[in-house]
Amino acid sequence: MLTTALTYVYNFENAVRGARNAMNSWAKMDSRTAESGEFIFGEADLAMARKLCAAGSSHRKFLRQIFVSVDIAAPLYWWKEFDTYKVGTTANSQSTMHRIHAKPFDIADFSHEHMDAETLAVMEAVIARLEALRQKYCAGKDKADWYNIIQLLPSSYNQLRTCAMSYENLTNMYFQRKGHKLQEWREFCRWIEGLPYAGELIVLETRD
Repeated sequence: MLTTALTYVYNFENAVRGARNAMNSWAKMDSRTAESGEFIFGEADLAMARKLCAAGSSHRKFLRQIFVSVDIAAPLYWWKEFDTYKVGTTANSQSTMHRIHAKPFDIADFSHEHMDAETLAVMEAVIARLEALRQKYCAGKDKADWYNIIQLLPSSYNQLRTCAMSYENLTNMYFQRKGHKLQEWREFCRWIEGLPYAGELIVLETRD
């Protein structure tokens, strides 16, 4: 399971203006920002942007200046793969080290939608043990109980992170992961597809 919330996309105007620096073609800019704050591409700017994106990573540098912030909740096994994208991305996460004991464990805290009944029963037993350990730790603050929680915690545990990245980062993720067998990556790629102008700037048929 992967969910996204509080998506913000910004700096389109500055990125497009910078893309025109090479040819001193600022006078041709025809994009605008609506009263709502939404950036609206003009035909000339969009044509230039599509051409640069289709030409490859060395030409689409302006994508590195279009920024996205989003809250993502996903299981630890997905975050382990997301963490391979270190360059140009930043994330602040919920702390399993400091706050894992702050609330009761519940099945909703874990991704389990693909489990069969037998496996789900095992998961429920693990959660019951985690909750017993949590209560014991809260009562006595014995570090041994805390270690038991941390080392027993399944990788299906869902963690929330606030992530910041660029359209260039998302372009690389999209084409490397869109066919991944993990449903979470396919959900993430669908989120990318829904971003402003993703169809024109990210989801292109021509790639280097």
